[in-house]
Amino acid sequence: MGSTRISIQQLIEAHYDALYRYAYRLSGSNGDADDLTQETFGKALTRMDQLREPEHAKAWLFRILRNAYLHRHRDRLRHPTVSLDSVGDLAEESSEPGLALDPVLLQNALNELEEGFRTPLILFYFEDFSYRDIAEQMDLPIGTVMSRLARAKSHLRQRLVAHAGVADDEPRRSAHEL
Repeated sequence: MGSTRISIQQLIEAHYDALYRYAYRLSGSNGDADDLTQETFGKALTRMDQLREPEHAKAWLFRILRNAYLHRHRDRLRHPTVSLDSVGDLAEESSEPGLALDPVLLQNALNELEEGFRTPLILFYFEDFSYRDIAEQMDLPIGTVMSRLARAKSHLRQRLVAHAGVADDEPRRSAHEL
């Protein structure tokens, strides 16, 4: 029973885009997403011996990225700084089909969520993780994941409807009917 080896290059080619999207949704900034994605692959490179089952590489990488994000987030809370993101770092247009929301408004609404609600929402709606995958990733019961998804979805819906303007306007929708 020899295990199949996978190279860091194969991991980058297979998972870079998904990791970057996840990092961007968590952080709300292109620069931070770049840094988090780089840091994730750097840590993965030094810990390749921990990846015993290559078919679980995506979840492993997402866990590394989430931990790196949480570490940065805690550091920022301990050492507050003025963010330059508000000066002009704009979100890029999403290439996902059916997305009819302004990406800046969506990212702002995501940023308002606490990490414990933002992460499952991003993993489920943007990265197609299952409830079980999210539960394992976050070390939570599936019921808690479902509850957090429902609450996060409700928050997003309220924020995005408020930004959409007058109630008579045609409703805006996301790819997953937020």
